[in-house]
Amino acid sequence: MRNLERIFNPKSIAVLGAKSDIKSVGWGLMKNVLEGKTKRKIFVVNPFKKEVFGIKCFPSIKSINETIDLAIIVVPARIVLKVVKECCEKRVGGLIIISSGFAERGEKGQILQKKITEMVKQAKIPLIGPNVLGIIRPSKNLNASFAPATPNQGKIAVVSQSGALIDSIIDRSLFENYGFSTLISYGNEADLELSDFLLWLKKDKETKVIAVYLEGLKNGQKFMKVAKEVVKIKPIVIIKAGRSKKGVEAITTHTASLAGDYEIYSAAFKQIGLIQVDTVEQLFDTAKSLAWQPKCKNNIGIVTNGGGCGVLMADYCDELGIKLAKLSKTTLKKLAKTKKMHFACSKRNPLDIIGDALAVRYKIGIEALLAQKDIYGLIIIQTLQIMTEPQKNAKIIVRAKKKWPKKPIICAFLGGKITKKGIEILEKNQIPNYSDLKRAAWAMKVLIKQ
Repeated sequence: MRNLERIFNPKSIAVLGAKSDIKSVGWGLMKNVLEGKTKRKIFVVNPFKKEVFGIKCFPSIKSINETIDLAIIVVPARIVLKVVKECCEKRVGGLIIISSGFAERGEKGQILQKKITEMVKQAKIPLIGPNVLGIIRPSKNLNASFAPATPNQGKIAVVSQSGALIDSIIDRSLFENYGFSTLISYGNEADLELSDFLLWLKKDKETKVIAVYLEGLKNGQKFMKVAKEVVKIKPIVIIKAGRSKKGVEAITTHTASLAGDYEIYSAAFKQIGLIQVDTVEQLFDTAKSLAWQPKCKNNIGIVTNGGGCGVLMADYCDELGIKLAKLSKTTLKKLAKTKKMHFACSKRNPLDIIGDALAVRYKIGIEALLAQKDIYGLIIIQTLQIMTEPQKNAKIIVRAKKKWPKKPIICAFLGGKITKKGIEILEKNQIPNYSDLKRAAWAMKVLIKQ
């Protein structure tokens, strides 16, 4: 495994090509690098400016008389080779080339990229890129990218060939209350490739689950070997682009990757135990569930205040191979004894506590099912009527989770504005909520031990 510590936890950073021109890539990168509240030293290299963001500019990286852990290059493609040569002579700890215009742009770009690759390999300096957004490591206050914001800290690592996809993911995560251990945009893979990042994340204590957006592989055999090793320790959720002929053509001009036959990829993913998904939404539905909840055996309970939703959930569970537990005599007696339960409540799983259920009825139903030994996880559905108490229900679920920490809880609080505060309580306590029943069923499916 290659040592990437000086890239992901640098004590000093040099930005080559930083600008004061608002909204330029060089401006955005510099703004993000400076926002990290650490004792990290920041240097700026720009021979055409005296200072950028109030920081003195050096004419070249070689004129900096201090050790540089990470050099980030954001200059035009035509001068990148010269700048990389100077970084190699300086013996920097690692390189990120943000600039585009290489292998993804045809033969001339391929030749230029090959020269860069040969140079960094000879110098034994790890390189991310070119043609990338950059990297982000929230726990280290490191945002070495031109992303629109820095996400919250969490347990999900994102490794993506697309930088723009990471931008959208970050924005959505700030809205939905989940965070990341690391985000890596790796672009053209001139040097470091997907397998290198998987090996590094395997040992990263902050990462619990790895989410991957893949276009193509440089070395399929190496990937298979590495991924098979990593999934024994941490789950990998993957979405593969380039399923159609048009998609494969688009990949060539995006990151110059070899897309390959989708069916072959899919079979390989299944063979080595990757969790393959079809949409970006499903990628993060899955990652969030795996990051926040424990794995369990296949025998699940459902509590709902909407009978129709309970029926739909039972259908989705059946489609996905999720077994629904039979309620025991002890559980049924508990439910029958209390006067708080409606006489019309179902006596089976899914447990329908009827539409007018207040929080106390949710509490009784949730605790009764979680107390049953052979119910290993719980899906909780809430539909919205005038008497429904989303915030109280959420607090009851949080307390139940603390009482039964080894049993996963997945929620489907359906609705919008009125339900929002209840959902916020759930997700701040790392209980995932999904706005669609099938999404919730899938989130439970991935937690079931195979």
